[in-house]
Amino acid sequence: MGALHRRIVSRVRRTTGLTIHAKSLETGATRTNSVQSNHDETYNDGYKLITVNIARKDSRKSRPRGGIRIGIPSHVIFAVLFLGMLTCILPHQAAAQSAPPATPSAAPAAPNALPDSPQPSRPAGTVQQSDSQLPGTIAGTVVDPSGAAVVGARVKLTRQDHPSDPEILTGDDGQFSFANVLPGPFQLTITSVAFAPQTSTGILHPGEVFIVPPIVLAVATEITQVQVVVPRVELAEEEIKEQEKQRVFGVIPNFYVTYVPDAVPLTSKQKFGLAWKTAIDPVNFGVIGVIAGVQQAQNNFKDYGQGAQGYAKRYGASYADFVSDTFIGGAIFPSLLKQDPRYFYKGTGTARSRVLYALANAVICKGDNGHWQPNYSSIAGSLAAGGISNLYYPANDRGAALVFENTLIGIGENAATNLLQEFVIRKLTSNLPGNNNSNNQSKP
Repeated sequence: MGALHRRIVSRVRRTTGLTIHAKSLETGATRTNSVQSNHDETYNDGYKLITVNIARKDSRKSRPRGGIRIGIPSHVIFAVLFLGMLTCILPHQAAAQSAPPATPSAAPAAPNALPDSPQPSRPAGTVQQSDSQLPGTIAGTVVDPSGAAVVGARVKLTRQDHPSDPEILTGDDGQFSFANVLPGPFQLTITSVAFAPQTSTGILHPGEVFIVPPIVLAVATEITQVQVVVPRVELAEEEIKEQEKQRVFGVIPNFYVTYVPDAVPLTSKQKFGLAWKTAIDPVNFGVIGVIAGVQQAQNNFKDYGQGAQGYAKRYGASYADFVSDTFIGGAIFPSLLKQDPRYFYKGTGTARSRVLYALANAVICKGDNGHWQPNYSSIAGSLAAGGISNLYYPANDRGAALVFENTLIGIGENAATNLLQEFVIRKLTSNLPGNNNSNNQSKP
């Protein structure tokens, strides 16, 4: 405000020749131009006008002290001061209006923006990112070892993270081309008739035309593989022929034991054939004759009597038991129930496990499906054979109780026979399958 005051006083003095004395309302300081004041006025600039004297600027000497004194009304002083203030303020407003407008580039920063805060990405970055995904082209030529073009070769393009694998065939010049392929690693797989498959890998850059080096296909090595599959029936027949050669001491038939762990199941025809071979074997006739002789010597079935007639009856009854049990328990029921009537030699493991295995096989057997199951065939065969025996045994040796008793005795006899098969009879049996001598043989 001091500068404004000085400018107003100077303008008034030049225009009117008045001398002004002003006193600051805030500080109490007094500014005096010439003379003391006779009239006081207060203005808005913070100064108090004390006196205003009219004096003419003249080179002549001042009038004596007793000269004329003129008092200026206050409204005139106000008018003069107002005109002086307008002349000071109007030039500043005109200069502000004539200043050029601010350019858009000089826009004020955001009120919350920091000087080092990250600025948003420019549009040019988006353009650069899209450029990295520009598709390219993969092309090449497929030739044979002599350099001649391979026509019609199948070329498969495989890329990571791409579910579809396009395929094309080479042209007459052996060339191929994949267009609009996204950049990244790729693999080409080339296949053709009479040639070994070939692969080629590479990396396609954005917008690149990738020329694969000439792919040379090698002539495929001809491999002829012949697989001979023997029908199960024929394989089972071969195994039966080997079993029919098995004899204890080279004499007594041992047909119902197999030393092949995974022996092929028998058909119904083969089951009946094996039963027939067993029933008519000459050695079995002799064994039954010995059994009949022992029975006659002990006077078993005494109602048969003695002599040749009694012996013949005992022989016929024993042979009838043997045949009925062999056919019913070894052919008829096994065919109906799909069970294998043979004993599968174990030959491995501890002695205890082999004993338990032999005893269990008196009441279980292997089914034609290869699974173990209750030996219904053997048990039902013994009951049926016992029932039939009531037709030819003496009246005193018949009855249902006797049938069940003989069936239980037969189960025990089978368990004892299995133990002999597992630990003894194999060592005494000749003509064992040659390919199982080392694999299945085990000493107790």
